[in-house]
Amino acid sequence: MPIIAVLLVLITEVAVQGREPVSFLLTGVPPLVSATRGPRATAWSAIGCLGLQILMAAGRPGHFDEQHHVALYMATLIIGAVSYLLARQRQNTEKHLIMANSVAEAMQRTLLRPVPPRLAHVSAAGYYSPGEGGTFVGGDLYDMCETPFGVRVIIGDVRGKGLDAVQTVAAVLGSFRVSAHEWRDLSVLADRLELSIVRNGPKADTGDPELFVTALVMEFAGDSVRIVDRGHPAPVAVGPDGARHLATAPALPLGLGELSGGRVLTTEHTLRPGEVLVLYTDGLSEARNTDGTFYPVMERLGEHFLTCEPDPQTVVSFLRTDSDSWSAASEEDDQAVLAITLLQSAPQQAGHN
Repeated sequence: MPIIAVLLVLITEVAVQGREPVSFLLTGVPPLVSATRGPRATAWSAIGCLGLQILMAAGRPGHFDEQHHVALYMATLIIGAVSYLLARQRQNTEKHLIMANSVAEAMQRTLLRPVPPRLAHVSAAGYYSPGEGGTFVGGDLYDMCETPFGVRVIIGDVRGKGLDAVQTVAAVLGSFRVSAHEWRDLSVLADRLELSIVRNGPKADTGDPELFVTALVMEFAGDSVRIVDRGHPAPVAVGPDGARHLATAPALPLGLGELSGGRVLTTEHTLRPGEVLVLYTDGLSEARNTDGTFYPVMERLGEHFLTCEPDPQTVVSFLRTDSDSWSAASEEDDQAVLAITLLQSAPQQAGHN
């Protein structure tokens, strides 16, 4: 744009043959340069424009030292100096932004590790999409690891957003990565995760009684899956026979367990051959279309995979594309999706309490 602006001024100067002071238009070039180039290029553009103004004025007898031309030279120098400072500020801001994005991306990779394509006897795929544009980490969480008891998985959704949500995600995932290897009973494992929120999350600092995390804690051993549901959407199994919800025994979310006096129950299901288990947060199921209708996860999966065989990667790709096209919201909630299938039967392994 700056080059085009200079060329247009020169062409106009030739066309009007000096009858009009078109050199005044050159004062707008340095700000244009500062928008896309660095301080040095901006300074040279201001010097170049000043030189062109002097040459154009000198070509018209008696105009070089006229008062309004002298004012033009001074204005060009002032605008050039300000543009130089703006270019420096923009360049520094870009450097800080790149650094901040790098830190945020590193934090996301630390908290939300890439989903392993294969872990023991399961195959998996997944994605995370933050609801707030420009952010890398939000309030959704997931992880999976191989333990003495089988492959264990967690997916969850923290109430709220911002730094408190990120701190809670860090507390829950940090506890899961340690406790998943130590506790045989899934309900006890969920209790340990709840304890991490009380001790290490922002709830320990603020005492926020409404801070909680909905979560599914799962274990794959042999051809079965065990599920502890702490107030989270139930998983969907999609296979050659269509899609079905796996029944769970919902309990209060993590962080609110002290309000419940009963023991959290574990449900167990046998996965059918070829089935893919889909875990998701409510950012997917509560995406709305233009009519305000929620995204029907099970129905869309069942319809799509009636004609093709599901696998974790194709299921995840379909959900991401289909939910994006379904949703009409400009600002969506965080979305986390995991798709898991059994590769082969594995014997149930023993462990310790």
